[in-house]
Amino acid sequence: MILFQQSRKILATFLLIGVLMITTACGGGTVSQVDRPTTPSAIGRDVTYAELERGNTPSGQTFGNWVVQTSQGLVQDAYVRDNNKLGVVISPKVSPNEVRPLAKSLVQGFRKNFPNQDLKVLVYAPDKKLILTTEYDVQTNQVKYS
Repeated sequence: MILFQQSRKILATFLLIGVLMITTACGGGTVSQVDRPTTPSAIGRDVTYAELERGNTPSGQTFGNWVVQTSQGLVQDAYVRDNNKLGVVISPKVSPNEVRPLAKSLVQGFRKNFPNQDLKVLVYAPDKKLILTTEYDVQTNQVKYS
């Protein structure tokens, strides 16, 4: 029974990776510099968690919504700030050994939607504690985990 559950989780992770790669490759939508926000983010003001949007730009909002909708329950919440920072709250279904592949997949999709810039993906546990930071350097085309 445990083997079945592990297999199901691994299969779900690979399906999410596949969906993210295919849909971002076929999406074709790119973001221009015009989409950068001109007003400060709502974070830091007296705003409750539920009032925060999935992005502080229209394209960020769209991408944050897309991540949650296509994650098949692996991502509970997502937000995009300044079109270069993605934060995701994973569900309890994601095992520790699946976090890094999921983050890598998110970086790939994020990079296709917001090209030509350094990117950061922050992965949070269900209790909203930071568990992994993934940084993409556009100059070296390298992904760094910390």
